[in-house]
Amino acid sequence: MIELITQHPILSALIALGSLALIFGGILGFAAVQFKVEGDPIVEALDALLPQTQCGQCGHPGCKPYAQGIANGEPINKCPPGGQSTIDNIAELLGVEAPSLDEEHGEEAEVKTVAYIREDECIGCTKCIQACPVDAILGAAKQMHTVIVDECTGCDLCVEPCPVDCIDMLPVEQTLQEWKWTAPNKMSNLIATDRAPLISKSDSAPSSTSDEENAA
Repeated sequence: MIELITQHPILSALIALGSLALIFGGILGFAAVQFKVEGDPIVEALDALLPQTQCGQCGHPGCKPYAQGIANGEPINKCPPGGQSTIDNIAELLGVEAPSLDEEHGEEAEVKTVAYIREDECIGCTKCIQACPVDAILGAAKQMHTVIVDECTGCDLCVEPCPVDCIDMLPVEQTLQEWKWTAPNKMSNLIATDRAPLISKSDSAPSSTSDEENAA
């Protein structure tokens, strides 16, 4: 065995590395299954309702930490980008009364906006890139920067750090793909007769008469 190892050192090294990889891989796989931490379904559901702007206006570094805070009893009205509709959805999920938006954290924007860099004025300082929580700004040091519109969440965190004030928040034009029909009021608590009034016999009589005349 020793002679084989000395005669083929490279092959022996490969076999040894492969054996170690299999051993440690098995240990890691066992640990991943044995010590797996299940996520809180309430936190996941709350996070899905939040707007995912990662703006930090709620006092948390992102939407997922705020969802965790809500699950731990934190107020649900600290998200200006989500607005009142998000508060209502969270209140419905938790079965609590929906409060109004806490204005200390900001005001709800009527129109969705997106960041726009005036590229001729950009000096390539990269401060906006460092401030963007979703990596929606493309550029390099001392090079022109630009915003990836489809990735920008409109959090405006890049505006203040800009030393030359060359970033504007412009309203997003609504397209047919983005336009959504406003959901009507829920009627689940009404009985069928309240949803659609019954047609009286007097209203139905003329229609039957006209049918007979058409048949004649």
